[in-house]
Amino acid sequence: MNLNELTIKEAHNLLEKKEITSVELVKAHFNEIKKRDKDIHAFLSLNEEEALEAAKKVDERISRGEPIEILAGIPAAIKDIILIRGTKVTAASKILENYIAPYDATVIKKLKEEEAIFIGKTNMDEFAMGSSTENSAFGPTKNPVDLERVPGGSSGGSAAAVKAGFSVYALGSDTGGSIRQPAGFCGVVGFKPTYGAVSRHGLIAMASSLDQIGPITKNVDDAAAVFEIIRGVDELDSTSVDLDWQDYWNSPLDIEEIKIGIPREYFIHGLNPEIEKNIKSIISKLEKEGAKIEEISLPYSEWALATYYIIMPAEVSANLARFDGIKYGYSAISHQPSAISRLMDVYLKSRGKGFGAEARRRIMLGTYILSAGYYDAYYIRAQKVRRLIKQDFDRVFKEVDVIITPTSPTTAFKFGEKTQDPLSMYLADIYTVSVNLAGVPGISVPVKEVAGLPVGLQLIGKNFDDVKLLKIAKIVEQLTKEIT
Repeated sequence: MNLNELTIKEAHNLLEKKEITSVELVKAHFNEIKKRDKDIHAFLSLNEEEALEAAKKVDERISRGEPIEILAGIPAAIKDIILIRGTKVTAASKILENYIAPYDATVIKKLKEEEAIFIGKTNMDEFAMGSSTENSAFGPTKNPVDLERVPGGSSGGSAAAVKAGFSVYALGSDTGGSIRQPAGFCGVVGFKPTYGAVSRHGLIAMASSLDQIGPITKNVDDAAAVFEIIRGVDELDSTSVDLDWQDYWNSPLDIEEIKIGIPREYFIHGLNPEIEKNIKSIISKLEKEGAKIEEISLPYSEWALATYYIIMPAEVSANLARFDGIKYGYSAISHQPSAISRLMDVYLKSRGKGFGAEARRRIMLGTYILSAGYYDAYYIRAQKVRRLIKQDFDRVFKEVDVIITPTSPTTAFKFGEKTQDPLSMYLADIYTVSVNLAGVPGISVPVKEVAGLPVGLQLIGKNFDDVKLLKIAKIVEQLTKEIT
């Protein structure tokens, strides 16, 4: 038995039956990390001593015959933008290189209550700005499937950790596809819940109206298991919503009841023909099994990417203004005292040295967008288009239950292939950003590979219909296994 290949449910069942121990499970993952992560670089920091101590406590409970929760004793990797009290949280930026989190994010509190094991913090694009994890201040993460290719981003370290067998599951954050796109590139499941379904308290903000925490897992059941733990209202996050959630496990869904929308705007020039073929083979299989397939139109999706790259940098500019070299993080006062003669020098030199190129680019773009004379022309207009994009989804979801699209127009690209042209890099998010603009849930499920590289199929659901989306994703996952 290879402990690194276990899913959450498999590991939980073995722990309950006392066929394995949590310590054995945790050690197996750390051994794999020590063996292979020097080549992949999925982690920025590890938490071995504390993880083994927590695992021993779970084993003691099991030995006493006490029941354990589904995530108890199971190793998780956490994107290094989510706070765990007493551990470093860098957001993969030099400006936070030595920052110690003073409190737990709400999702971490919930996982701790379940006795989950945190084995380390994963690499990412700096402040979640990127689609390849090449923008990390501490070096890129490599795709475990092909070390010459990127794992996607910005949650590339989390996706790589799950695919490589370094953790059973991981948490990431998704602002414009940062969970779904790397999941697609690495061949794992990545779920972005509805905006407001999961608390953002303790997530270092990039773009507050778009950010959402979600799981990266080996299969859909595991994504549902993690989601059931981390979802829910939080008094520390005013955007979180209190709902009576549907049960995933005990209410089966009949495939003949499902109506699936296929947006004509998503199957156009620029999409890899082999990816299109794979996605359409799943759609055909769903139709044969009894699902109703309907072509739909999302006309304003044409403007989603442009809208996103106006709203997102504007919010980045505001959120990252707090990193000024005064209260926390890198400061030119301690590193370049001779260069400081006035307060403005502290700001300019701290931010100039602490932020990487992509972070500086987005801060400058956002500051320009929000400046006098351009706010109405760019930001306000983009918000109006955002409303139209949301109305597109609202209209379509009156007719269908779920929308199927590719997760990305290509498979994982090689390192350096897009870094010299930021616009071509931004196009990697073309199928995912509209989901964040509308606030609806989305999930990427692996389908048949192309030339040995993973391909992701994206399913998009109605607002707060996350459980139904997961159930449909489970059906797609099963059909994919039959085809491949």
